[in-house]
Amino acid sequence: MYFKQITTPGLGCFSYVVGCPAVGEAMVVDPRRDIGPYLEIARDEGMRITHVIETHLHADHVSGGQELRAATGATIHIHPAAGVDYPFEPLAEGQSITVGTARLEVLFTPGHTPNSVSLVVSDLARSPEPALVLTGDVLFVGDIGRPDLPGAEILEEQVENLYHSLYTTLGRLPADLEVYPAHGQGSLCGRGMSAKGVSTLGYERRANAMLGFADFAGFQAAVMARFPARPKSFSHIIETNRRGAPLLDRCPMARELSPERFEAAMAGKDTVVIDARDAAAFGGTHIPGSLNIGFEKQLANWVGMSVAPDSKILLVAENRERAGAMRVELLRIGYDDILGHLAGGMAAWTRSGRRVASLGQLSVADLAVDLGSATPPTLLDVRTDAEWEAGHIAQAVHQSFADILDGGVDLCFAGPVAVVCGSGYRSNIIGSALAAKGCTQVRSVAGGMTAWTRAGLPVAVG
Repeated sequence: MYFKQITTPGLGCFSYVVGCPAVGEAMVVDPRRDIGPYLEIARDEGMRITHVIETHLHADHVSGGQELRAATGATIHIHPAAGVDYPFEPLAEGQSITVGTARLEVLFTPGHTPNSVSLVVSDLARSPEPALVLTGDVLFVGDIGRPDLPGAEILEEQVENLYHSLYTTLGRLPADLEVYPAHGQGSLCGRGMSAKGVSTLGYERRANAMLGFADFAGFQAAVMARFPARPKSFSHIIETNRRGAPLLDRCPMARELSPERFEAAMAGKDTVVIDARDAAAFGGTHIPGSLNIGFEKQLANWVGMSVAPDSKILLVAENRERAGAMRVELLRIGYDDILGHLAGGMAAWTRSGRRVASLGQLSVADLAVDLGSATPPTLLDVRTDAEWEAGHIAQAVHQSFADILDGGVDLCFAGPVAVVCGSGYRSNIIGSALAAKGCTQVRSVAGGMTAWTRAGLPVAVG
């Protein structure tokens, strides 16, 4: 049996190729939209991709199922309750899909979604006994899937389903079975996933706090205590996957736009300029009205939190290669209407004589001085509730990143404001959004609370 885990950087997604080179066939489980890695594996191993299996209807990334079907003729398998609009073969409890020495048995494990399945994998060349389980978004390494995404009206039922799937359905499987989830650290489909991509059921039963409750009441209370933020993009991605994502060759081609053409495109309705440079570069000079979402590990998640999915997007990056990588990240989450990127970057814009803006970067040392002055700035802490409660600057006011963006960034300040987050990344997004709305005295705290605490400055708790 051939088995390989494919990692998608930035989204914390795992997908899998399971196959048998002896018979020349392979299955892909939970594919990402850019399917090059699967085609390369199939070519190198002498296999043809014959099956695409979705463990559930994904909310955080656009599936590559349609791309793989178009490229290979593979059959797509998904649970019938997913309600998709495209042709598929239904998955049912106890069903087996076999290619050569690789066998997948379907377990119905609802809870993350009402249509989630897990896949018990056997390597028949070694033993008919199961070797591992692909748990989708039901069980992660160190965490479990969130049950709130399908909607509040079925949340109570979802929590009950999740408990049954984890404690009964997966609870019947042997402890030595390896666990391969659909997500790892960086995903917003759970709260505290490990950076590891694999575990065992036995270890998770011992070390995963969400598997250690004596009864449903304790489990329910822990699950309902707090959910991660839900990005703007999730509903759009779910609907895109339900309909079947358009093929990438139907998306606008990547275009380099001169400053003149870029400026003309900015005037269009629902157009958003995303500047993917780092905080210091953006702070020094940027296009007025642009939003700074730096090209970091979880860029796609922050775009999903900050930008409406139906936006027309213009990109500013350090170079053509970085703009191309940014485009791939956006296509993975269904942001398909990318008008182009600024040819020559900010240097070309500046040389053209067009207006520029800046976003002040405030050191924590200077912030401490300013807060002690007779006219201190408003200090806006945009971290999560949990981060705030763990420690914050006493003079700060708190409004979370997600809450600000949910309100459409409709707040502004009469006087100077300093925005602080954990490291300076979110504060630059909010700072740039406030500046775009007309707030003229905004600065971002460089290094955020990390820099503040490392400098030994006082922190209030609770």
